[in-house]
Amino acid sequence: MKDKTLLILAAGMGSRFGGLKQIEPVGPNGEFMIDYSIYDAIKAGFTKVVFVIKKENFEIFKETIGKRVEDKIPVEYVFQDINDVPNNIVFPSERVKPLGTTHAILAARHVIHEPFITINADDFYGSDAYLQASSFMNRQKPNEYAVITYHVANTLTENGSVKRGVCKVEDEGLVQIIESSIERKNSNIIATPLDGSDAMTLHEDTPVSMNMFVFQPDVFEYLENHFYDFYQKNQEQLLTCEYLIPDSVMDMIRDKYAFVKAIPTFAKWYGVTYKEDTEAVKQSIQKLVQEGSYPNHLWEK
Repeated sequence: MKDKTLLILAAGMGSRFGGLKQIEPVGPNGEFMIDYSIYDAIKAGFTKVVFVIKKENFEIFKETIGKRVEDKIPVEYVFQDINDVPNNIVFPSERVKPLGTTHAILAARHVIHEPFITINADDFYGSDAYLQASSFMNRQKPNEYAVITYHVANTLTENGSVKRGVCKVEDEGLVQIIESSIERKNSNIIATPLDGSDAMTLHEDTPVSMNMFVFQPDVFEYLENHFYDFYQKNQEQLLTCEYLIPDSVMDMIRDKYAFVKAIPTFAKWYGVTYKEDTEAVKQSIQKLVQEGSYPNHLWEK
């Protein structure tokens, strides 16, 4: 069996949610969203978990998440640190905002040496997504990556807009990601691109990205080499700019560095984007438990 790592991006605080939403209990016995992600990944054949966290959150993560799973799968922690930047790049000392999800991936460059997937800590992706990713990784070719795409209708909340990457796919390959704010308005699903371009009406089955990407370890060298380009391009916004995974993936496609396969899943997303989402997520997971998709006590022996 091939080694496969689950890289969990957990360094962000939930500004809209109002707290450290990664450790908000959602399961019937206090399970967190991350617990279900790790459970699904283990069942799909993943062999290691790496958390990207803030250094100041290390103890709370280790005492909660880590202790639950460290006897089920090897666990490592890396810290997203604004001073840990490739090529001796230095950002202004007054910068507080994290450097984005691409920078979060680079935080793991010293501990991941095998194919890996990225996920957000506060999203429930569904078991099929991990199975699809794992199956692809079993036959992955050099310079071949993937994005797991969802039907947009399966990724919405009733409590406001969500950020998703609207995907354009040709011959199973990703050709474009448009980062957008998406919301259901009456009977329509409206995507407003974050770059200021015109809003779009989406079909229910329009593919969108939830930041579940499949990479190989050679991606770290590519991202390190391009971090300086990002830095140079954003000289006027060094206090606020972010280097994001979708932007990096589009660079790879434009550079013909990698073919990024778009792999659809029919799984339904659950997430706590807003505090008002919490109860609905708990009810949805309880239903999955009742249907037998997950045990009542997730980590029972």
